[in-house]
Amino acid sequence: MKTKSPIQFKDHFNIPKEELRKILNTALLQGGDFSEIYLEYKTFNFINMEEDIIKETAESISLGMGIRVLAGDRTGYGYTNDLSFSKMKKAAITASSITQKNHPLRTSNLLELRHQDHNYYPVNKPAQDEDLKKKIELVKKVYLSAQNTNTSIKKVKVSYMDQIQYIMVINSDGLITSDVRPLIKCTCLAIAEKSNLREAGFSGGGGRVGMEYFQEQLLPETIGKDAAQEALHLLEASSSPAGEMPVVLAPGHSGVLIHEAVGHLLEADFIRKKTSIFWDKFGKNVASPQVNIYDDPTIPHFRGSYNMDDEGTAPKKTVLIQQGKLSGMLQDRLSAGLLKKPLTGHGRRQDYTCIPIPRMSNTYIDKGSENPEDIIKSVERGFYAHKYQGGQVEDSGKFTFSVSSGFLIEKGKLTQPVKQATLIGTNIDILKKIEMVGVDLKFGLQTGTCGKEGQAAPVSDGCPTLKISAMTVGGQK
Repeated sequence: MKTKSPIQFKDHFNIPKEELRKILNTALLQGGDFSEIYLEYKTFNFINMEEDIIKETAESISLGMGIRVLAGDRTGYGYTNDLSFSKMKKAAITASSITQKNHPLRTSNLLELRHQDHNYYPVNKPAQDEDLKKKIELVKKVYLSAQNTNTSIKKVKVSYMDQIQYIMVINSDGLITSDVRPLIKCTCLAIAEKSNLREAGFSGGGGRVGMEYFQEQLLPETIGKDAAQEALHLLEASSSPAGEMPVVLAPGHSGVLIHEAVGHLLEADFIRKKTSIFWDKFGKNVASPQVNIYDDPTIPHFRGSYNMDDEGTAPKKTVLIQQGKLSGMLQDRLSAGLLKKPLTGHGRRQDYTCIPIPRMSNTYIDKGSENPEDIIKSVERGFYAHKYQGGQVEDSGKFTFSVSSGFLIEKGKLTQPVKQATLIGTNIDILKKIEMVGVDLKFGLQTGTCGKEGQAAPVSDGCPTLKISAMTVGGQK
């Protein structure tokens, strides 16, 4: 891709520093430990195409402020979409009600602007500034590519979205900092029918990029064709066998299993509340020595990346598991303070109406040393998990994942395509059974959104080819 320069921050809020300081101090009048203002201006565009027509286009703009007060382990929060001083003050009073009047009174420090010394997603021209006709042309190319792949493709749906988010964080420690976050996504759902069978395929891409991404890195024709081919592939697949067997996880898409089964349980709020199976296992071996797991918000242009988290903290690549040993967790300000641990820059929120909580960004198992072909050759009879529909994980680490497509492995080769399989296990047990780690680290589609406590956040995940010595596969006997 061509060299890009950062989008310039535009102050859509125009609130004098002195007013900001008064709001922070109002929030501390009841005696909180810390107060914080989060300002957000966001534009959002959406296009949907199905049944051969552009069915929907939408554009929205949101503007608002959230104010948070921390007092010990308690959080008070108020928000408003009216940035008049009186409304912001009212929100601050609401947030301060969580504290107790006998708490020592604090006031905010002088407000000092902190400039970011990095930019993980420079974009010359955000998609917001592109012509609507250009976006519709992109959607139509994806749609026609899927539709024309095969006559068995009976229905196609293409969705496109872009947004740009301007945010400022101001807190009682004297910090003022800002970020501009572009985001774009285009996805395709293709449905194939044959002999009373009906299957769906999905593909897409995006990230913190401009529309040139769909010319230089991922062509719209590729998105449509990949979705259609997956649907056609599933028409020919048989139901999965069941039982305990060696399982090989495909690179890229299988990262969702790491995201769900490991990443969530290493978000610091679950650790401090002792609801995660990992809470007392730091420094202990919880995986094979070949396993290294990271969460990295600094990967250029990735969907889960950001220049600062939603508390204004500079993010950093954080090691979670190193050579099989539990080494780290994902911190926000509240959890880090209570656990007396350093910040990692993982306090994230959906928008100005929400409090920040510890969240993943781009989570992955790092590459190993094995040739992917050798990993498959090492399996006499087993299951190859290719794509996933979703999963469920308990605090105990027990999980189930639905595999939308995979293959049988027979005598070291991928043979019969299979579908409707379920992977069942417990995270620590499975992590310890990882026998081989491939050199082929890949990331899944740049389209993922993670939900937690009613908040959605853009994320990505990845992994290389992995061999698990034995795992329960649910299917048909």
